[in-house]
Amino acid sequence: MSENHDYLTRGESSRFSLSGDILLLMLKGAGYAAIVCLAIWFTIGAMYWVGLLLPDESRETEDPTPFSHILNDITLDQA
Repeated sequence: MSENHDYLTRGESSRFSLSGDILLLMLKGAGYAAIVCLAIWFTIGAMYWVGLLLPDESRETEDPTPFSHILNDITLDQA
């Protein structure tokens, strides 16, 4: 009895079949990476666009926590 244990081949040439499978898996991973990178890029672009819609006065306002730098200086001096 001859058993065929060559599970990776689909045709006559196992080398081309395995190379094709690896190529498709790499392209699939590259597609997923491209989707993630584009999603991050579009999110940053949307936040920038919303920032441009804000009035100029909102960019010139004072810091909402004006004493935070003083608290950091005090904690560094005590250390």
